[in-house]
Amino acid sequence: MDGLLRVALNSYVRTGTFRLTTPKGETFVFGDGTGRPVGIRVTSPAAVRALILDPELAFGEAYMDGTLIVEEGSIADVLELLLAQNKSGEPPPWGKLQWLARYIWRRLNQYNPRRRARRNVAHHYDLDARLYSLFLDADRQYSCAYFEHPDQSLDDAQLAKKRHIAAKLLIRPSHRVLDIGSGWGGLALYVTETTGAQVTGITLSDEQLAASRQRADERGLSGRAQFRLQDYRDLDGSFDRISSVGMFEHVGIGFYDAFFRQCARLLDDSGIMLLHSIGRSEGPGITNPWIAKYIFPGGYIPALSEVLPAVERAGLLVTDIEILRLHYAETLKAWRERFLAHREDVERIYDRKFLRMWEFYLASSEMSFREQNMMVFQLQLTKRQGIVPIRRDYIAREENRLRSREGHRHAPLRLAGE
Repeated sequence: MDGLLRVALNSYVRTGTFRLTTPKGETFVFGDGTGRPVGIRVTSPAAVRALILDPELAFGEAYMDGTLIVEEGSIADVLELLLAQNKSGEPPPWGKLQWLARYIWRRLNQYNPRRRARRNVAHHYDLDARLYSLFLDADRQYSCAYFEHPDQSLDDAQLAKKRHIAAKLLIRPSHRVLDIGSGWGGLALYVTETTGAQVTGITLSDEQLAASRQRADERGLSGRAQFRLQDYRDLDGSFDRISSVGMFEHVGIGFYDAFFRQCARLLDDSGIMLLHSIGRSEGPGITNPWIAKYIFPGGYIPALSEVLPAVERAGLLVTDIEILRLHYAETLKAWRERFLAHREDVERIYDRKFLRMWEFYLASSEMSFREQNMMVFQLQLTKRQGIVPIRRDYIAREENRLRSREGHRHAPLRLAGE
């Protein structure tokens, strides 16, 4: 088995310097000798077999249980080198049959009726609340930040993201705003405070619901910012503006038509919707099996070619598409660094295996944006022409208007984990 692993790595790793030490103590070096070297040790024959049979699943599992040890560099460095070998994200020749099988079954794996959708959300978002406070910004924004300049702090970049989204929505005090997948309430509260609009946020997470309502009460906004534990499919009413940030990845490809048709039904004829989601640039694919098993069950990152037909079938018009490329790589880097700065706290809350699982999740996610073709897209949607200005310079004007209203609203920022 060691020989098979050696052959596989020799055909896959063509650039960089990658060192492998096998359970027998043999050491092999792969690549062209360039760059900063990285090295791993695999400590058990069972881990070697698993890496040969299903590397996408087994690599993360071996790191979690300690049978794959990083001896030179970090797991982020190792993943950066490995993912850089195949920037298209396509499987290597020996993995194509396994990839095809997962592609065929992906609709079943993404089948997210109401009960299963709520269970999947709870798996990730109803973790101990202390965990997220260790690495997110002060507002607990758990989606891609918007870096206006390279040295911008995470907190400022997340504020810029909320401002950028609100600017595209052209929100006014009389508007009724719906936030689908409202998280810990940050965007809804920002909109309420800076525009005076009435906002309804919906989530499937008990923990997020409780935190959002508490934050609204503390700021005296519970009359204008309301939060519900509700599935998007069960909503009624009419809204002038709809936002959805970091939620669409949990919908599942079989439910795209239902999602956009429901949004079209809820959106006023003069309304605007803004969808912010992770996307893939290389076309339809599959969810990484390790991510699907341990981090986001039922989740899927779509290609625009899978999203836009459902938008069209729902009768919605695409009025703007913006692609954010490396913004999420920088966001994930900041999260990973903050997370690792509190590794002892994470071990106290959970255990070492959980720590390694989340380190692998944050590192692999960052490198998929940095080295492969992941991106974030923002779709602006309306029901008819003439709802938004015909030139994009209105976005900057709206951002400036919102920025002028932010000064009075922020409590002092805290460091991660405070």
